[in-house]
Amino acid sequence: MARGKLRIYLGAAPGVGKTYAMLSEAHRRVERGTDCVVAFVEHHNRPRTEVMLHGLEQTPRRELEYRGTVFTEMDVDAVLTRHPQVALVDELPHTNIPGSRNTKRWQDVEELLAAGIDVITTVNIQHLESLGDVVESITGVRQQETVPDEVVRRADQIELVDMSPQALRRRMAHGNIYKPDKVDAALSNYFRPGNLTALRELALLWVADRVDEYLTEYRNEHRVSKIWGSRERIVVGLTGGPEGRTLIRRAARLAEKGAGGEVLAVYIARSDGLTSASPKELAVQRTLVEDLGGTFHHVIGEDIPTALLDFARGVNATQIVLGVSRRKGWQYVFGPGVGATVARESGPDLDVHLITHDEAGKGRGLPVARSARLGRSRVIWGWLVGVVGPALLTLLLTGVTPSVGLANDMLLFLTLTVAAALLGGLYPALASAVVGSLLLNWYFTPPVHTLTIADPKNIVAIAIFVGVAVSVASVVDLAARRTHQAARLRAESEILSVLAGSVLRGETSLEALLERVRETFGMESVALLERASDVEPWTCAGSVGPRPCQSPENADVDMPVGDHMALALSGRMLPAEDRRVLAAFAAQAAVVLDRQRLQSQADQSRALAEGNRIRTALLAAVSHDLRTPLAGIKAAVSSLRSEDVAWSEEDQAELLEGIEEGADRLDNLVGNLLDMSRLQTGTVTPLIREIDLDEVVPMALGGVPEDSVELDIPETLPMVAVDPGLLERSVANLVENAVKYSPAEERVLVSASAMADRVEVRVVDRGPGVPDTAKDRIFEPFQRYGDAPRGAGVGLGLAVARGFAEAMRGTLTAEDTPGGGLTMVLTLPAASGAHPVRPDLPATATS
Repeated sequence: MARGKLRIYLGAAPGVGKTYAMLSEAHRRVERGTDCVVAFVEHHNRPRTEVMLHGLEQTPRRELEYRGTVFTEMDVDAVLTRHPQVALVDELPHTNIPGSRNTKRWQDVEELLAAGIDVITTVNIQHLESLGDVVESITGVRQQETVPDEVVRRADQIELVDMSPQALRRRMAHGNIYKPDKVDAALSNYFRPGNLTALRELALLWVADRVDEYLTEYRNEHRVSKIWGSRERIVVGLTGGPEGRTLIRRAARLAEKGAGGEVLAVYIARSDGLTSASPKELAVQRTLVEDLGGTFHHVIGEDIPTALLDFARGVNATQIVLGVSRRKGWQYVFGPGVGATVARESGPDLDVHLITHDEAGKGRGLPVARSARLGRSRVIWGWLVGVVGPALLTLLLTGVTPSVGLANDMLLFLTLTVAAALLGGLYPALASAVVGSLLLNWYFTPPVHTLTIADPKNIVAIAIFVGVAVSVASVVDLAARRTHQAARLRAESEILSVLAGSVLRGETSLEALLERVRETFGMESVALLERASDVEPWTCAGSVGPRPCQSPENADVDMPVGDHMALALSGRMLPAEDRRVLAAFAAQAAVVLDRQRLQSQADQSRALAEGNRIRTALLAAVSHDLRTPLAGIKAAVSSLRSEDVAWSEEDQAELLEGIEEGADRLDNLVGNLLDMSRLQTGTVTPLIREIDLDEVVPMALGGVPEDSVELDIPETLPMVAVDPGLLERSVANLVENAVKYSPAEERVLVSASAMADRVEVRVVDRGPGVPDTAKDRIFEPFQRYGDAPRGAGVGLGLAVARGFAEAMRGTLTAEDTPGGGLTMVLTLPAASGAHPVRPDLPATATS
């Protein structure tokens, strides 16, 4: 049986219209005669969505009892028995009620697809498993209900349902998504414009990447090598010179002109030792391209134009940006240059931009590494000039031109020898000298066509010719070797300078340093290995690249660092002269690793110092803040026991009330001190269980006057997974703090609402408020904002409340109250599986 096809409507946030679009598609298919049924769709009391269900066949749902409440879920067996052509299944990431056939709804969908049933479903971008961390950083909420990316990527069709943040907020304000009592909380939290804009961008980028995957798969399957300019991808070829910054900025401007433009900077390095570019300059250019939103790539290749074109075609680039050559005019005798070669071989589907810059025509200067050695092409030319050149010159002098004299013939042959030395070095020049002397003797020294020399003067002339040729060749080769040595020393000094700078700047990223080693030496992978003793196995302290070595014995190159540490490189063998720089890298890697560990120890010491500071503050609190209520209690008790004064019943009642108030204050202070001590020592162990907020929050109001708080806790809220004792303590501290700073005529509002997989408790006061700069500071221990009197407490209430909230996997933040005041927002995780019973909240918000 053929597998069914999956179509997904993907949205950025609840309320963009995914379910409505899915039902509209169902109506279109039914009108075309397709057998289409609704397997599970929730309209969440949205009138327009509910109307769209009319006229569509709906399969009966399965009822499940869980903790005394009846839930409804999709009946997979009923859908399989009905076996329609198309089934509509809403909310793909939904978690089924315990006792269901599968744990997740996407697993139910997999069964339907395996049975040959086409499925149309919906999902929001925040529920993709790979985006959990990103969504949490944007919204502050970790999505508990997720669907594996692979399930969504396997879909035969993904359709994005898009809506601007402003339009979605208008829909929310008009009551088209949530009930009116939920609108304010939603607009001020999850549905903030910034959140919606970021989620919308995530959805657009994810769909764009999926389109790229489809395109790449199609091109590979059909072996399409021609570039398709569906998206502007601009490759910037870097040489490591200072002009690279200009090229990167120009490419970024070109990318901005087209929608979705992408910049990829690539440096092509040879695989023979140190890179030929300045490591410092490459690091600057890498940072620049990443700051501009592009990516940096390091590619190993012997032939730079070929490697650059292969890279560009491999990423389906549409444009290449190169700088005008820095070579001087006479240097073009050695070849047309990278720019001209790339432009000639790029073909009609790849545009090449040659950008002028300040370094154009100034010469490449002194090479900085092995490029100072004579290249392969120059050596070949040297042999051609040194061996073939004399033969062609002989043919020219004997057959075309009249005799110019033996002296001039020798000068012409000497010119070829010098040219061979300049091009190919010592050995082509020596070969040219030998070949030239033999040809001179055979064709131009009487008697000709013999190797004998009649005139002794000619013997001297030929000997001088050979001597001069050998001397010139030796001088040229020596100059090339000295140039190479100077270039290597310059490269090494520059690399060591970069390392020294990283030490002075305190850079502690081991991975960044290992990546620099890999790029500098053109390696496949680099790993820093260590072991406790000579008999212990090696462990990897850090690595970059694929398939890093697990022991020095398996590495192509290993550099010991002390007795129990080694830097292991794989990819190729390194020449001995490169190991000196590698040793410096290895030593720096060991230093960076030690620094990271010292930093970790420093953090632990800082935590201990903070604990000592808090203990000192505890002593100060005991010496003053705890003594005050004790003094009041003792004075009241002493007065009651005094036999000198006859206290009336009213006076006795007042003294007893003072004793009770002092005891309550003392109990509150001691409780906060003990709670803070537990938090600092890490001994708070929450006992998480599912509970309703209306069972806990009212109990937390016992310490404040009854008429000072207004409570708004809907009975339809989902259950929360919390420690009831810690939650009660947190809410009590928040309410007491709000009542303390609120005007006497204003009541503190304690409300709760559900958003996605969380429940928010908001404690709203109309007090003086707190400026933005102090909103984080008020949660620190022993902090009292403003002119609070000493008797107002030791400043631990909010610190304890936040500590308990975080211990329960929640958050506590402060916001401004519209119109003045401060709002404390306590976010708690909703109980798993609790949300389906809440008819006033859409499943897209609670799932």
